[in-house]
Amino acid sequence: MKKILRKWWLYVFIGIVLLIVFFYYQNNSIVISKHTKQSDNLPEVFDGYKIVQLSDLHNKSFGDDQSYLVEKIKKAEPDVIVFTGDVIDSRRYDEKPSIKLMEKIVEIAPVYYVTGNHEWRSQKFNSLEEKLKNTGVHVMRNTTEEITLGSEKIRLIGVDDPSHNSGVESDVVTTGNYIESALKDVDDEETFQVLLSHRPELLSLYSNYGIDLVFSGHAHGGQVRIPFIGGLIAPNQGLLPTYTSGEHIANDTTMIVNRGLGNSLFPLRVFNRPEIVVVTLRTDE
Repeated sequence: MKKILRKWWLYVFIGIVLLIVFFYYQNNSIVISKHTKQSDNLPEVFDGYKIVQLSDLHNKSFGDDQSYLVEKIKKAEPDVIVFTGDVIDSRRYDEKPSIKLMEKIVEIAPVYYVTGNHEWRSQKFNSLEEKLKNTGVHVMRNTTEEITLGSEKIRLIGVDDPSHNSGVESDVVTTGNYIESALKDVDDEETFQVLLSHRPELLSLYSNYGIDLVFSGHAHGGQVRIPFIGGLIAPNQGLLPTYTSGEHIANDTTMIVNRGLGNSLFPLRVFNRPEIVVVTLRTDE
């Protein structure tokens, strides 16, 4: 009987160790997801241009001074880096991991950033914004910026998360107003346009503005991913959400949803490793 009990406890111990290893791997081993966006709108000089997208860090650290994450970004050789919100977590506010990351990656490529819902929920964004700007990050708040190569350009549009509006209007109305505010002085609609917006569930809205490429996050990949089905649950989308990962198309607009790097309310990822997205722009197929 004692031998049987010892053997049973050994199996339990091995099972617990394997679970710990599995969850550690799922939550700390970063995957690189590669996409290509082709457009006749894209100037020839931007053919092969690489955009690295990061999202939803939620205070997480990957190695000392973010060394593991930074090395992954370096290897992707980006021409520009975009960050689509929730760099901090409002439930356990700690800006040090995000500031350390930004200090490192602005040395790799220009960094453009928009807010997520957690920045506004923390009620500490004013001081965080100043620190991000001091590191050299382009903080985009319902604004546009042009990236130029020679005499050609593409346009970045960056909008705040609609939670900044505190529920006065719907997320759709608020975000639409933000996009229109950003585009109010734009008079050349033929320019290739890239939108940075935290919320993926608003794709149908984004497609109304002649935007070629959208980068979003927020859904955390559905947190738990069910093989052959997808994400289990996402904020503002509920159970079995549509927009949790990868590429989605509406009209002529392509949206890339980043699964994010960290966690918030639910502390674990399952079949849903932290993600860096790399998009290469192409003028032809």
